[in-house]
Amino acid sequence: MQKQHNISLLPHNTFGIDVKAHTVIKYADATELSELIRNTRESLSLPLLHIGQGSNLLFMNDFRGTILLNNNTEIEVLQQDQHNILVRVGAGYVMDDFISHAIEQGWYGLENLSNIPGQVGASAVQNIGAYGVEVGSMIHSVSCISLEDGSPKTFMHDECCFSYRYSIFKSEEIRGKYAVVAVTYSLSLDFLPHLDYGGIRQALAARGVTADDVTAQELRDTIITIRGNKLPDPKVLGNAGSFFMNPIVSREVFERNVLSAYPEAPSYPYDSEHVKLPAAWLIEQCGWKGKTLGKAGVHSQQPLVLVNTGGAEGSDIKALSDTIQKDVTDRFGIDIYPEVNFIY
Repeated sequence: MQKQHNISLLPHNTFGIDVKAHTVIKYADATELSELIRNTRESLSLPLLHIGQGSNLLFMNDFRGTILLNNNTEIEVLQQDQHNILVRVGAGYVMDDFISHAIEQGWYGLENLSNIPGQVGASAVQNIGAYGVEVGSMIHSVSCISLEDGSPKTFMHDECCFSYRYSIFKSEEIRGKYAVVAVTYSLSLDFLPHLDYGGIRQALAARGVTADDVTAQELRDTIITIRGNKLPDPKVLGNAGSFFMNPIVSREVFERNVLSAYPEAPSYPYDSEHVKLPAAWLIEQCGWKGKTLGKAGVHSQQPLVLVNTGGAEGSDIKALSDTIQKDVTDRFGIDIYPEVNFIY
């Protein structure tokens, strides 16, 4: 275990917000975290905040409590049959690295989530998704440690309440009370590619690969290329990936507020009564693509991505976010909400 005080969080948030934490503790595994909470919680600076790479966080101020960082990257095969495998992965494993490892091992299903920043633990909390795939559909269970008393608890798939960019770990009841220490994925030993989303087939064709012949590695490489062409590298331009969630609205609202004025407006079926709208399109129609407000801006290639143009504070990003939300609501009568977590 490693404990440090008055530490910069610049390496621990992809937005590149230069704030400090009172205390940062790096722990090795669930046992070490449990003992820390059981034996020394009262002496720690509160609140406790468990984070991964900080790829979905916006720090608004210096953090006066204790940041907990998981260093566990162990992988354990729990069960396997002819077609499926259960794999338990330490929450500190970088998600994209695990996807690469899984493909090498012949464990399939996660390919479309390639190149999403963050760690394994965050994948469960956020229910990350991309190109028609959500990780929640492949999560068997989530292993946690209570930040209140150090006790272990496992949330089975149904208990996680996965839905679009949501899990029980984001709920009012649970949020901030547990640290995710490991995630068990149920993966396939048979490669069944998901290709019908976001121009994947066209991108494969441009690489000279047919849908019938595509391999898991070729699909991963293609997804990485697609994302790389429209999303900025956080190491170059601070950002947290997609800042807003795509709104889900009734078909009636879509037809009245959007389709009547924009007959070619994109949408995706959600259920029999609702559609999902691309927030990027709504933001672009409001004229924000490539524009800046102070030291924050909207990426020129992907309007869903807000960026730190240099020296921005959390308040700069929030001011831009608030302004965009208001403009979208005023124009379309539709509310969009941040996917990013604001840390005060």
